[in-house]
Amino acid sequence: MGTGIPRPLLITTAAMASALLLSPVAATAQPGPPGAGRGDGDGDGVHRERAAGQEQAARSPAGAAAKALDADRASSGTRQSSGGYPRRTRLTPPAPDPADKSIKLGLTPYHSIAPKLNELQKLGSDRVSVEVAGKSAGGHQLYLVTVTAPESSREAREQERMRELIENAPAAAAKDRRIKTAYKAPVFINNNIHGNEWEGTDAALKLIEELAKAKDRKTADLLAKTRIYLNVTANPDGRIAGTRANANGFDLNRDFITATQPEARAIRQIAIDKQPAVMIDLHGYVNGTLIEPTTPPHGENYEYDLFLKNSYANALGMEAAVNGLGYTAQKDGVEPAVIPFRDQEEGWDDWPPVFTPQYMPFQGAVAAHTIEFPMQVNNRSYDTLPVAELRRRAAINTDIAGAAMRATLDYTAQKRSSVVADQIETFRRGATGAAQVPVSEETVPGVPGIGPEDVYTTDFPRAYVVPAGRSQRSATAAARLVDHLVANDVRVERARRDFRLGGRPYEAGSYVVDMRQPKRGLANVILHEGRDISADVSTMYDISGWSLGLLWGASVDEVRKAPGGVDVPGRPVHAASSAGYVAPRGDLRLRLDDPRELAALNSLLREGVKVRRTADGSALVPASARKKAAALAGRYGVAFHATKAKGVAALHRTRVVAAVTSGELFALREMGFEVLPVSTAALNAGFDWSKADVLFVSSGLEYGKLDAAARGALDAFLTGGGAVVGRGAEGAALNADAGLLAAKPVEGNGDANGVVRVVNAGGAVSGGAPEHTFVYSPMWFTDLGPGVRVEQSYGAGNPLVSGHWRAAEGGSGGPRDAAGKAAVVSGTSAKGAGVVLFGTEPLFRAHPKGAFAQVGRALINSAG
Repeated sequence: MGTGIPRPLLITTAAMASALLLSPVAATAQPGPPGAGRGDGDGDGVHRERAAGQEQAARSPAGAAAKALDADRASSGTRQSSGGYPRRTRLTPPAPDPADKSIKLGLTPYHSIAPKLNELQKLGSDRVSVEVAGKSAGGHQLYLVTVTAPESSREAREQERMRELIENAPAAAAKDRRIKTAYKAPVFINNNIHGNEWEGTDAALKLIEELAKAKDRKTADLLAKTRIYLNVTANPDGRIAGTRANANGFDLNRDFITATQPEARAIRQIAIDKQPAVMIDLHGYVNGTLIEPTTPPHGENYEYDLFLKNSYANALGMEAAVNGLGYTAQKDGVEPAVIPFRDQEEGWDDWPPVFTPQYMPFQGAVAAHTIEFPMQVNNRSYDTLPVAELRRRAAINTDIAGAAMRATLDYTAQKRSSVVADQIETFRRGATGAAQVPVSEETVPGVPGIGPEDVYTTDFPRAYVVPAGRSQRSATAAARLVDHLVANDVRVERARRDFRLGGRPYEAGSYVVDMRQPKRGLANVILHEGRDISADVSTMYDISGWSLGLLWGASVDEVRKAPGGVDVPGRPVHAASSAGYVAPRGDLRLRLDDPRELAALNSLLREGVKVRRTADGSALVPASARKKAAALAGRYGVAFHATKAKGVAALHRTRVVAAVTSGELFALREMGFEVLPVSTAALNAGFDWSKADVLFVSSGLEYGKLDAAARGALDAFLTGGGAVVGRGAEGAALNADAGLLAAKPVEGNGDANGVVRVVNAGGAVSGGAPEHTFVYSPMWFTDLGPGVRVEQSYGAGNPLVSGHWRAAEGGSGGPRDAAGKAAVVSGTSAKGAGVVLFGTEPLFRAHPKGAFAQVGRALINSAG
């Protein structure tokens, strides 16, 4: 391999490492943030996660992180299938749950879905197939229904041959007569991804029954030309509990580029396996009914001309169908439908690939839509409106969702040939390295109002290299990133020998992503650093920067030019080679630069291994624990190198008491920490601080709202050796109110977010941290008192690499104000408590995995 590393004692397979992929809107059609959200219906902001435990479904039990990272495609019931269609599965219904929140609305509770699907399969229709696509974080089955004209095994194999040809040989597919005449255009209908936006599920069940029973020629023609895939409820946990989030507290419609949750991974696999050309995602509640395409900025990695052409035309059809139902503002409270691209200037964009319809184009969809039905029934409305009114509204929403579904099917059937041709062209452009086509009224005829504000394109690099050996800052992070690329159906090769590319030498074992591939847009959206779009629009809907190439801890090189092509001697990668390694002799050094390394450390500590901290913050593992280290090297894909370093302090299990968001809680448990969630109310109810070593605060705990007894108990913890890690405004407020570190927090623009450059001071907290991190509502610290150490600073000049960060209205709070300022500080308070304060978001939505370990180090060392 050219690394010069001696043969390890034991490296197990990469299977476990591959499985461990550390991988709110008012009822109005004026969505611009803040105070707007893709289907929240409560006006309490789209951006911020809630504190863990604030919603009934936002629970993350101790084993949830591990369970959610297990294999997702669990099967259930009895399958009766010949490989063709129908593919029938006798589902085992769950026990009835009278507390299911759907019941109050007169909608279908989760426990009634399986019996209904069993019934639909017994209708005598040969059109309906049911499969289990996976399980939710809470253990509920995800039902995928396929409706199509029956197919023999041979016919199904022929459909699969054509599907693969479209992706893998698009130039040949464009000339294939069978594709032109016989390929069934795949349509995907995704429902209830936000658990308290229920009605898409009921509309889908009605549609399935209609299609199963229909005898007319139009339906027969539709099913002969299409396969219709329906994810009946994408979020059963939230459906039952009446919450937006799943059982881990995650908004699943923010999870698609990182895929931390099993529900998102199930949808991702449906997209890869079924390759939908058209998809719709059913949400609520925006009045009038909101039907994408969106306002600018548009994702620069899309083939947006093909996408806009189809999405706008389909939107017009859905608009006509929804308005044609006859509901009015005067009679029913229903406003006319809204198409943001046509009717709004900004604030409802398709820039980030975190939403389902914004992810699907990278898997071949040439039309994809969020649909927001109009009549609010969740949150305050659910709790305060009469049942009769709630059911009236839910019935209207179900009707509107059904109209959008049927209009989409009509569009796909009528435009089957051109829709399939456009999907082929999407893949052809990627495979051949063709330039994108900027949108204009000439390139996208039939779409009025296109202007320069709609033109977003990118110049794709020729390749990316994830180097091996000394050029790679973290082999563990590299393996995780490569596995994530492969899981998204991005093609990766691993070099068999040393090579040169783009004028640079690389070692054998390096990974190469040739950007001349069908899904180049997805490869680029994962690996590219992104773009600063602060000057392009005044406001954004959600996050604006997300680069996994910069934020996941691996070294990634962009190759702009390769005159001789990307002719690297390699082989296709199906899973990254394990980075697990254990030196054959001597004491062992485990760097704590990666979340998997923290997980390995915490496992050793749980097993009673006497681990010590070295001066640079690494873990010193005694030679006597080599066998345990070998098992962990295989499980987590981490390396234990030989060392002669001496330990400076003993490391102990760190018991974390945390008032944090659900994403942060998930990330902490992913790193193996023992975490007990708390809040202001929990402390006021009485809390035993003997269970805690360190308090981590970012959300849901206010010192000033603690009663006298709770405040006294917390102060006793802080003076008795307890430590504090704070993040953001609430962490800084607790630090100030409790009189801990002398550090003045300065808040930047509250809407700002993105990837930023940072400078690390090294040492126990920031040693080994990446040179980039993530910010949301960024903060920095000034007026530092004696003994306060700057662990990390914002980069000089403009530290924003990609995202949206403007100065506030008064001209302050912009990225240049943050330049050079302290982003993370640490010290020991007058009360004796070790304190670390973060002005960044290193655990945001369990996303910037390369920065996780900085929090882990802070927890361990502040409690030290």
